[in-house]
Amino acid sequence: MDSLSQPPASRAPSLSPARSPARTPALSPAPGPSRSGGERRRKGSAAVQETQLRSVDLNHIIKLLEEPDSKSSEKEQLKSLKKLVKCFENGIPLKDLSQIIEILNLCAEKTHEQEAFTEPLCELIKLCGLPFQKKKSSDEVSYSASVSKSIAQLGEAIVCAGYQPTSASYKIQMAELGGLAETLVLSLALVENQLTEKLWVLKALQHLSSSGVNCRHMMKAQAASRLCLYLNDVDPSGQLVFRSSEILWNLLENTSKEEVVHQLSSLECVHALKEVFVDILTHGFRHYDHQLRNDLLVITTLLAKNPAAPMIETGFTKLLIVLATFTEVKIPNPLVKGLKLTYSYEDYEMKKLLFNVIGVLSKDPRAVPLLSENDVMPALLYYVKPNQKPGFHDWSPAQYEELQLHAIAVLATVAPLLIEKYLSCQANTLLLVFLEWCIGQDPFFGQGNSFHGTGGRGNKLAQMRYSLRVLRAVVSLYDDAVNLNLCDQGAISQLL
Repeated sequence: MDSLSQPPASRAPSLSPARSPARTPALSPAPGPSRSGGERRRKGSAAVQETQLRSVDLNHIIKLLEEPDSKSSEKEQLKSLKKLVKCFENGIPLKDLSQIIEILNLCAEKTHEQEAFTEPLCELIKLCGLPFQKKKSSDEVSYSASVSKSIAQLGEAIVCAGYQPTSASYKIQMAELGGLAETLVLSLALVENQLTEKLWVLKALQHLSSSGVNCRHMMKAQAASRLCLYLNDVDPSGQLVFRSSEILWNLLENTSKEEVVHQLSSLECVHALKEVFVDILTHGFRHYDHQLRNDLLVITTLLAKNPAAPMIETGFTKLLIVLATFTEVKIPNPLVKGLKLTYSYEDYEMKKLLFNVIGVLSKDPRAVPLLSENDVMPALLYYVKPNQKPGFHDWSPAQYEELQLHAIAVLATVAPLLIEKYLSCQANTLLLVFLEWCIGQDPFFGQGNSFHGTGGRGNKLAQMRYSLRVLRAVVSLYDDAVNLNLCDQGAISQLL
């Protein structure tokens, strides 16, 4: 058991979520009267079911499971549990759910010492994946508070049971067969106003999302979009964002990335992702916060690759561009007011991710004006200069070289789109001077330890290669102003 305590009783009833009757655990009404000739048969069937329900005394089973363990008591307990599972094979009535969860928790406790209780525990979890039953139409409102508490306790039982190494895989298999992960995703709407209960459900989903089958069940319930919309809910512990982002990662790894991105591409989801990213960026100070910020940035980059995602409309595109350039251009911007980056490894990783997202955003024609307005060109050209030995509070030589090569690689993509900015920043001059340094005899020992630095260890070949790619990209435009500028500066004789 970790820092989460036992979920308290819900303080107020919450409304049941809208559910699809085809694949979700809707609250199914009991069979009602029919005008057809089958009315007597239905009444007879209902009577049989009612008789079966009366034949199981839930209070007796609870007392039985609370008794001290012995061989005879274990046999009787297992027999009662088998009868219970058979009795509720068509679904658990809402009025009995809290007692069923109590029985489930008692079983979970017994699995620590008695392996025989693993199978009935998993069978009970499977029952919770079936549609809940109601006898009256008012049952949904009457039992909403107890149902929300029960769902949270179910999440706790799943996680606790998962800590038993002998039963974890079997438990997940049973959850897969019962479609429990989908049920828990839908149950988030029941506990959206109860933080402790919601965290238990998220903890259970985090555990279940290690399975590809469970992830696919979760995606059927729109898990990616549902989780994203809860990201900005108040949670002093920070667990909500952490567990939600972990689940999103598992969904991306275990299901179709395209489908996850599609679910996250609504206006509401992109806005929520932007808001939580900004909050962690500006207020996060722990190592863990910086890692979480970078994880969210990777997810954002995947979103930016989807032309349908409203990145520009939410202001997310502009924020990312400003964030990628503000340390180089030193121009005050209210979007990053008061923000300071360090030379920590996490900030170094974020810098690389931001350069990468600039390259991704440049593929959207609508983003080009934003790239021009927010000084992307001078920010990238900042790195087109001979490498200098970093100071004490600076990037290491290997880190600076990787940032430099990454920036010049992105420049080859961006320069043809911002040709006027390219010329106004005298980019041709900077590149030719840089190429002169690349072929010079100045002592320089390239690290060659990154993707962009391949083949450049101990020399300047990587810097030369990427600089020539930038020149090739702009010359390929057949722009007279660009080509004339190069010729006037002696580019032909220098390159020959």
